Amino acid sequence: MKRPKSGMMRMERNWGLLFALPAILGLMIFTIRPIVASFVFSLTDWTIGGQMTFIGLDNYRTILTEDTTFSQSMFVTTYYALGSVPLGLAAAFIIALLLNQKVKGLSVFRTIYYLPTIVPSIANTMLWLWMFNPDFGLLNSLLESVGLPGSKWIYDENTAIPSLIMMSTWGIGNTVIIFLAGLQSVPTHLYEAAEVDGGNRLHKFFHITIPSMTPTIFFNLVMSLISTFQAFNQAYVMTNGGPNNSTLFYVFYLWRTAFTETKIGYASALAWILFFVIMVLTVLIFSTSKKWVHYEGGNAHESGYFFCQTFRHTATSTSTA
Repeated sequence: MKRPKSGMMRMERNWGLLFALPAILGLMIFTIRPIVASFVFSLTDWTIGGQMTFIGLDNYRTILTEDTTFSQSMFVTTYYALGSVPLGLAAAFIIALLLNQKVKGLSVFRTIYYLPTIVPSIANTMLWLWMFNPDFGLLNSLLESVGLPGSKWIYDENTAIPSLIMMSTWGIGNTVIIFLAGLQSVPTHLYEAAEVDGGNRLHKFFHITIPSMTPTIFFNLVMSLISTFQAFNQAYVMTNGGPNNSTLFYVFYLWRTAFTETKIGYASALAWILFFVIMVLTVLIFSTSKKWVHYEGGNAHESGYFFCQTFRHTATSTSTA
C-alpha cells in the first residue's frame, strides 16, 4: 500500500517539473521533432518550392544502388577517418604525456597547445588554405628552404586527403585535455608499487599508464570517429569537394544535395544513412571494448551511460545535418 505524498513532496515534485520543463521542451522541439521530420522527409520526393510526394524507400534504393557520388563520398570520408583518427589520437596522447610532466612554464605550454581549439574553425581553415598554397604557402617555402621539392597539397587529388589528414592534427586540443585529465587520474600508488618491484619507465608506461587510460582512449576514439565522419568545413571552404571529387566528404555532399540541388527528401535519406553508418561503427567499437577497455570499478554502468551519450550526440547531429 502506497503512502500518501505529503504537501512538501508534491510541491518539490511540481517545482522540479517546472524547472525541467524548458529542457524537456527544448529536447522535444529542437531534437526529437527534427529527427522525426527528417525521417518523414526521407520517404518523400520533396524539393524546396515543390510538392511533397510520398515514395517510400525509393530514395534509399537509389542511393545504395545507383548513386555513384554517394559511394565516392563515403570512400573519401572513410579514407579521411582511417588516417585522421589514429593520427589525432596518437598525437594528442603524446602531447598529453609531455604536458603531464613537471617542468617550468607548464601552464604556458598547455595554453599554446589548446589555443587552436578556441579559434573559429573557419579561421583555422583559411589559415591552412594559405599554408597549402603551392605558390607562396608556408609549407612549400619551408620545403624549398631545405632543398626539398614543393607539393600541390590540396590542389592535387593524390595529396588532397593526406594534406587534410595532416591539417586535422591542428585541432586536437580538446582530445589533449581529456587525455591529460585521464593521466592525472591514474593512481600514483601503482607507479610506486612498480618502482618497488624494479619496474622502469617502459614497464610503468605499458603495464600501468596504457591499461589505466583505456577508458579515456575508448571515449576519445568514439567521439573522434563521429566528428570525423561529419567533416564539412574543409571541403566547403578549401576545396569545394575537388579536385575531381577527391575531397567530397559525405556531409558536404549531403549539404550540396539539400541546399544547392534543393532535394530535401534525398538529402534526408543521406542523413539517415550516415546515422546508421556511425551507429554501426560505434556498436562495433563497443563490442570490442570488453577485450581491451579496463575500468577500475567494472565497466557495465560506465559503458551503458556512455553509449546513451554517444547515441544522443549522433542523433542530434543527424537531425541538424
